[in-house]
Amino acid sequence: MKHKCPICKAATDSALHTDFPFCSERCRERDLGNWASEKYVVSEPVFNEDDIAAGQGNTIVPNLDNDLDNPNDGEH
Repeated sequence: MKHKCPICKAATDSALHTDFPFCSERCRERDLGNWASEKYVVSEPVFNEDDIAAGQGNTIVPNLDNDLDNPNDGEH
């Protein structure tokens, strides 16, 4: 998989670079430093904390209690 390093824009390849998607350990550490210094921020929360506390979050929770003895039957 070929991409460009998000820090220096050099070509990177997942098969060649152990620090992929970065081209080097230096770029990987610079990116980590950017997060640590809050240069990067998440613009808005994914969930509203009040909704989560009230149990009204938009989370999908599968029912895992159904038919655990026969998980590969044709109806599921």
